[in-house]
Amino acid sequence: MSKSRAPRNRTITLTGHEKEYYLGKIKQLRQLNGKIPLNTIVNGDIYNAYKFIPNNSVDLLFLDPPYNLSKQFHGNSFNKTTEEKYTNWFRSWFELLLPALKETASVYICGDWRTSISIYGVIKEKLIVRNRITWEREKGRGAKANFKNSYEDIWFATKSEKYKFNIDAIKMKRKVIAPYKENGNPKDWQESDQGNFRLTHPGNLWTDISIPFWSMPENTDHPTQKPEKLLAKIILASTDEGDVVLDPFAGSGTTAVAAKKLNRKFYAVELSKEYICLANKRLDMAEEDKNIQGYQDGVFWERNTYSLRQKKNIENGK
Repeated sequence: MSKSRAPRNRTITLTGHEKEYYLGKIKQLRQLNGKIPLNTIVNGDIYNAYKFIPNNSVDLLFLDPPYNLSKQFHGNSFNKTTEEKYTNWFRSWFELLLPALKETASVYICGDWRTSISIYGVIKEKLIVRNRITWEREKGRGAKANFKNSYEDIWFATKSEKYKFNIDAIKMKRKVIAPYKENGNPKDWQESDQGNFRLTHPGNLWTDISIPFWSMPENTDHPTQKPEKLLAKIILASTDEGDVVLDPFAGSGTTAVAAKKLNRKFYAVELSKEYICLANKRLDMAEEDKNIQGYQDGVFWERNTYSLRQKKNIENGK
């Protein structure tokens, strides 16, 4: 039975006709002739998919695997297990992906406070761990007998000492609370019709990203969908236009969509045909709309910053 949604709910869904159309376009691993086509989300399992990704072809590996929680992913389930078993499971497929990475490649891996222990233990053996990013995942009402889990980790690592990091591409535009002037001129900030702002270097604590929710045009019914703004930060930081991004847990396609909007190429793999259909619809939508909420004019804006461009979008009904 389909959900009853509010009139202003912008969640991306599939009509019966769209589902039939997108199901007919899905490529499966057994249909491939040797390798996964670029800019295609393929239906398959990671233990088989790695064989179809050319060695030394990937500039950025993004991993958002199931955390060590019992969860349903549209017909596919992941069951919580011991820390040791989860670590072994993670290692069993992670090491298979490493030959696909270029020597200059970067790797970003998502995890919660439980799985971070396993992730770090595995990747430090094979990669150079650069940082642990903490991003505020503010959602839900919390627990009665514990602190609400309101953050997730993203481990940042590289294959070698030679890697890309485009700091100027990921600066954040912040409001100036105390606009200090020197000789009557703004010091390290700018005045504008939108207010007083300064561009700052990003830290490893990300508090400016909203979890996709019903009124956001990128939202889907995927239970663990990552925001396009989050992927944009990662892709812009560690790749150049034309570089290749790999996501073997593609879900509803956020990595692929962000890569397309930012003129990157991608390899993507997903088990669920339903999610591939949603992802392909989002990719088609990206042909017409390359906007990424919270990223405009080459900079990232603070969460809930109200800009003139956003005001115009609202006035125009976008």
